[in-house]
Amino acid sequence: MKQFRVLLVDDEDRILNFLTSKLKATGYEILTAHDGVEALQVARDEEPDLIVLDILMPRMDGFETLKQLRTFSTSPVIFLSARGVDSDKIKGLTMGADDYLPKPFNPDELVARIEAIKRRLSPGERRKTPEKVVYPGLDINFENHRIVVRGEEVHLTRIEWLLLSELVRNTGRLVTYQEMLIKAWGPEYRDDVQLLRTWVSRLRYKIEKDPNDPTFIRTIPKSGYLIDAPEK
Repeated sequence: MKQFRVLLVDDEDRILNFLTSKLKATGYEILTAHDGVEALQVARDEEPDLIVLDILMPRMDGFETLKQLRTFSTSPVIFLSARGVDSDKIKGLTMGADDYLPKPFNPDELVARIEAIKRRLSPGERRKTPEKVVYPGLDINFENHRIVVRGEEVHLTRIEWLLLSELVRNTGRLVTYQEMLIKAWGPEYRDDVQLLRTWVSRLRYKIEKDPNDPTFIRTIPKSGYLIDAPEK
């Protein structure tokens, strides 16, 4: 069975060596890079399943690395930051990171967060999402991670893809707030409805003709969201 492959990116050898030993002992295959430039090359060549990415690094910081990474990879990213300020966390999550840990952190917590993301990436879950869905003015290709809205290609963050795929996978059925929060962020976020509303609003802004009067992603008051089946 193929090991889950994690790319660790940090300019401090001490941290890289410590996390490498910890994660290898947990059963992961580990790749390493010392800065963003090196990380992008390793990500292209090795296609890791998940990336743990420091923010403060020489040559290219974590934010710019994530921005360039998202042009060719949808691998989930966990940000690390020694500053631990809310602005870094908000910026990282908005750019498409999946999680954030301030330094110093308990390595067992990092393992737990990797495990939570790993569960959401299980092959069985991915196979349930259709390869392609076509609605009037909206073409979604999940296999190639490509979406075309009224003739123009639109970029979605990883979180936006997760939310959209969860809705499409359950076409015609109400998907509750809790189901979507657990799918995109994990059980610890199951009650953070405002977080979900913020991300659904961003997704609507990209795919709806009028985000303030959505016709694609419908809100079911006090319950969740629903996408109707496409017309034949």
